[in-house]
Amino acid sequence: MPFKSRLKTIRILIGLGVFILISLSSVGAAPVLTAGGQTVFNVRDFGASGKKTENCQKAIQAAIEACAAAGGGQVYFPPGDYSSGTIHLRSQVRVYLEAGATVYSIKEKAAFDKDALFYGEDLVNITLEGRGVINGQAEYDWREKGDFHDDFIYPNQLEMEKIGRPLIRSFPRANQYGKLVLLLRCRDVLIRGLSFVDSPSWTIHPYGCERLTIDGVYIRSSLKDGVWADGIDPDGCRDVRIANSTIETGDDAIVFYSMNWFGPALPCENITVTNCRLSSASSAIKFCDGNMNAIRKVTIENCVITDSNRGLSFMVFDGGVVEDVVISNLVIETRRHDWFWWGDGEPIHFNIKKRSEVHRNWKKEDDRPAGKIRRVLIKNIMARGQGSSQITGHPESWLEDVAIENLRLAISHNPDSLYDKAVNALEIKLARHFTLRKVEVIWEGPVYERWQNAVYAENVQELEVDGLKTRQAREGDLNSAALVLNQVERALIRNCQAAPGTGVFLKLLGSKSGDIFLGGNELSQALKPVEIGAGARVKRLKKIEE
Repeated sequence: MPFKSRLKTIRILIGLGVFILISLSSVGAAPVLTAGGQTVFNVRDFGASGKKTENCQKAIQAAIEACAAAGGGQVYFPPGDYSSGTIHLRSQVRVYLEAGATVYSIKEKAAFDKDALFYGEDLVNITLEGRGVINGQAEYDWREKGDFHDDFIYPNQLEMEKIGRPLIRSFPRANQYGKLVLLLRCRDVLIRGLSFVDSPSWTIHPYGCERLTIDGVYIRSSLKDGVWADGIDPDGCRDVRIANSTIETGDDAIVFYSMNWFGPALPCENITVTNCRLSSASSAIKFCDGNMNAIRKVTIENCVITDSNRGLSFMVFDGGVVEDVVISNLVIETRRHDWFWWGDGEPIHFNIKKRSEVHRNWKKEDDRPAGKIRRVLIKNIMARGQGSSQITGHPESWLEDVAIENLRLAISHNPDSLYDKAVNALEIKLARHFTLRKVEVIWEGPVYERWQNAVYAENVQELEVDGLKTRQAREGDLNSAALVLNQVERALIRNCQAAPGTGVFLKLLGSKSGDIFLGGNELSQALKPVEIGAGARVKRLKKIEE
């Protein structure tokens, strides 16, 4: 027999062997070895019926314990429906959901001894994978908020009260419980291929985990209803890879934390996110306000963000640090969602605060020092949104070394929105060593009455604007500008271009503004290339020799 024919025959026999072994496992045979040498424990052999109406928690746990006792292997879910409460994972166990298999989070709180459907603590080498589904069965009620108060969305509440609209919002029903996956201090974790839908709380929450890979998953919660149903929330984790996934969540899609809920606040670091498509009624990618230590060494690339309330969100409220972050090659599309979501349809958002500045009942003496955001590079971004991109530090902790390069930012207005707080397309406040390079701002119709300036910088030191192309919101308007510098010290404005319809290109305000250098700018389309505002005392405005 020719070699190629023999090789083909061997491959067929191996394939038949794997099929027969798994088939035997599914009809009640003892655990068997796959062609790869892995022991398979079929949950059906331990009493799981595959019927949604039956609680198979004990059968699933028995299969996992038997697998762990054997030194590891695969716990196999054949096609069928499996309802359960908390399932405790074990080291060296690979949980595999076949296509057509769905694990449901049962609506019995007594079935949960932990705040999760799949739970693991201090484990090594664990896997959740397959082509099956994990379903949290989340449901929601719509009602007036009543006494429920949320400081985070209080500004939106005030907007609704101004126009006399009822404060109706979504609330999770009481007959559901837990996250879909909660992992504490685990190492060598793989979550791959599965679909996670309708989680009652955060979908995947790892704390203190190392070498965590999440690849090719689909996560979905209702963009309309799914409050507190985040996608992936790494907290104090190291060496994290999130790739090739689609995440559509009512709350934040991917969120990085550094909190002390399960132990000391650990740095969340060495993280890559790539090739993902994200949608969120809150933030698509969020460096969370819950940061007591650090979120650092992060790269995010080749992602598409659609139908989100916020695109990129950097926030520090608990004194931590965000640093050494590179975000590149993103398409961002944002819009204003319902009033009870955090955000305003902005593509980019930076914010440093103390807790007492957000939460009305938080005591100032309990505040941590203002946190820091530094060394952040955002480049190659195509963004379109309805809200103002606000990049703001704190009076006690200015942003440091932030650069935005090759950004096309379009701002639009939805006349059907109940409210719109946008004024400037891009705002930069309380920052040092800030760079805008090759940025284009475009105003899309219909023009909103509150719109003013394309780029507004206030209290900024060492600002570089290189290659800005834009105009103010309304063609020919002399009351606003393409670029406003208010209390800006040491700025280099070069290679910029006034778009047709520009009234004032550069407006200088504030008694502290000074050392403003201009060079290589093409401002012939501006009615006024430069204007010094009333009351401003600009020191050393110079044109660089060309």
